[in-house]
Formats: sequence, C-alpha cells, structure tokens
Amino acid sequence: MQLLHVKDLGKMSYAQALQVQRDAHAQVLAARLNRGQMQLLLVEHDPQVITVSRRVDAAKNVLVSPQGLADLGVECVETDRGGDVTWHGPGQLVAYPILDLERMGLRIHGYMRLLEETVIQVLADFGLDAHRDAKATGVWTRAQDQPCDLKICAMGVRVSRWVCMHGLALNVDSDLAAFNLIVPCGLTGRGVTSMRECLGERCPSMDSVKKNMTLKFEQAVATHVAATLPQ
Repeated sequence: MQLLHVKDLGKMSYAQALQVQRDAHAQVLAARLNRGQMQLLLVEHDPQVITVSRRVDAAKNVLVSPQGLADLGVECVETDRGGDVTWHGPGQLVAYPILDLERMGLRIHGYMRLLEETVIQVLADFGLDAHRDAKATGVWTRAQDQPCDLKICAMGVRVSRWVCMHGLALNVDSDLAAFNLIVPCGLTGRGVTSMRECLGERCPSMDSVKKNMTLKFEQAVATHVAATLPQ
C-alpha cells in the first residue's frame, strides 16, 4: 500500500476545500492505529480568496474594504492556520498535506523545514534557485532584474493530535497584482514573485508542477516513515 494518497481537486472554492481537508484529517487520524494512508490535496482556489489567520492584528494587513473586495470578486475568510494574511487564486498551486507527524517522527519546526525543502527541490528541477530565509517562513528567490529576494511560496499550518492541515501556496502563474490587496504574510516591504515572472517562457505547466511536487512529497513521506521503523 502506498503511504500517500494524492487527490487533485482541480479548481475549488476555499470553503469546499477546507471541508475536504477536515474530512481527510479525520480519515488519517482514524487510520493511525492501522498505519493507513496519509493524504496530499492539490488545488487552485477559485474564486479568489484572501485568508486571514487568527493572529492579533492580522486583519489590518487586508488593504481593501470588504465591499471593495466583493466588487472585485474576491472572498475574504478567517482561517485556523498559522501565519498571517495571504491570497489564493488561479495560477497558484496550493498543497494541503494531511500527514501523521507522529508517524513521521516530526514536530512542527521539522515539518516546516520539510515543506520548505520540498518546494526548493521542486523549483530546482525547473531551473529556479530558491532558498529559505531564517527570519521568515516560506521559500524565497530573486526574479529577473529584481534587487532583493521575493517570496514565491507562502506557508501556514495547523496541527491537531499531530496530524497536520493547511500547507503551502506556490505561485506558478498567478496574478501578482492581486497581492496588492494585502500585506503578504504581514511582511511590510517584502514582495512576491512567481515561477512565470522568474522563468518567463520556461515556466512549466501547472500539471508539470503538480506531478513534480507529488513525487517530492511521496519521497519525503517515505523517507521519514522509514527512519522511524526499527532497524
């Protein structure tokens, strides 16, 4: 039996995908004693949505009024993940790994580093050099002719009974102008980029990125689970 069951949800609203996550979380937790499958959900959120964590003052990082967002067709919802404020929409690959961290021998810090490393490896396979920032969770790179590092992948998670939810949002070919509606991740003065902006015509298709990311997650899960087994 494969350790990781992958579900490509296509394009789906945030509310619908959140319910799928919650169902998956319950399934993975229920399968813990039998060492059942963990899950990886892949999705592009449509309609566009701004998600706001419960962090104090996070809502202040939404720069447009509720009516203004509604006029633009952008939803705004509170979420129970960590982090601050971010945007999701078409052209952005959102990955929700529903993993049993206890089974993988991980705690939250190690899991966040796993997420970052997974994305760094995906980007490297498509010819894009990316890295961590010790002061800011996520993955960073430098777009063409840009003087400073820009965030290409945001992250925020929730862990309940050591099974995780939420995850990462990688800008593949998303509308970067949408990030002007917020202070991304609450980081004033730090911009965002995408694979398209960095790679131009060499930007891979969404399906190619999904396949690569799936492989990287399968490898990471297998490696961590194997490391916990008796030698």
